[in-house]
Amino acid sequence: MQTHTRRLRWGVLSTARIARQKVIPAIQGSSRGVVTAIASRDYSRAKATARKHAIETTFPSYADLLNSPHVEAVYIPLPNHLHVAWAVRCLEAGKHVLCEKPIGLNTQDALRLVETSRQYPRLVAAEAFMYRHHPQWQEILRLVKAGVLGSIRSIQSAFTYFNADPTNIRNQVDIGGGGLLDIGCYTISVARHLLGREPARICCVMDRDPEFGTDRVASVLADFDGTVSMSCCSTQLHRFQQVHVLGDLGRIEIPIPFNAPTDAPTRVHQVSVSGIETIKFGAANQYALQTDAFAESVFTGSREVSSLEDALANMRAIDAAFESAKRGCWVEL
Repeated sequence: MQTHTRRLRWGVLSTARIARQKVIPAIQGSSRGVVTAIASRDYSRAKATARKHAIETTFPSYADLLNSPHVEAVYIPLPNHLHVAWAVRCLEAGKHVLCEKPIGLNTQDALRLVETSRQYPRLVAAEAFMYRHHPQWQEILRLVKAGVLGSIRSIQSAFTYFNADPTNIRNQVDIGGGGLLDIGCYTISVARHLLGREPARICCVMDRDPEFGTDRVASVLADFDGTVSMSCCSTQLHRFQQVHVLGDLGRIEIPIPFNAPTDAPTRVHQVSVSGIETIKFGAANQYALQTDAFAESVFTGSREVSSLEDALANMRAIDAAFESAKRGCWVEL
């Protein structure tokens, strides 16, 4: 495999918080990427962000950034309803694209992007499930594949926070707000990732906010032909996240599965009949690791990032959960 040392030149669409606080610093600190441009409808915010993060060029519109010959790849942290539209435009402009999760609002939305991407096979397009790049998940996946836990029978996960701000995009149902799209996508993704297959059927119980109309609590059962994933996500519960993977020979507990700190070590607990073993991992920036994996895909053709086909499958499962909650029954995929 050829080793590339040059950095992939990134452009960022918008000054969204996740871009400013997480992804831009990670790209700038990575070994394989650099942010060369940022665009925002609020040009003053773009310039302020550029100054803070040493970004060379600012643009007053997203279209201007896509026209720049100095941008090779685009990161999209826009609100959910804008993901597909701008990802399509990135591909049409000849740019590689990394889009925040969820990839779209529903399966049809995601399918539009997948079909567009097939017209540009030389461009890398991926969904930003950064957790998969953290060393703790690399090791957990290795242990599962090695059969250390025996047959996986149950995956239990929770991801919650409290946000009742009516102006927050996560509480605006028409643009893709609600817990299932925002964080439930992680709990569904992690089960699919570990098991390496798709659920046969899904059942969901959902509580919607009477004012916002968004799903504020969603509990999902996903039946993977005998292995059951049980998850809860919420935008109005105390902040919490955890994953348990249970097999007939042992289990693994992941205390910080999704928002692993970049400046502190993490640990997972492996439990078997022999006792408890705590596996420790040094501090790692999963966003920077995602950036490097994306660059590797661009430079070498490897597929080390979450593909759009994987994103489409996750979207189908999310749609099934919404449909189940609406109909009050299991929904087959």
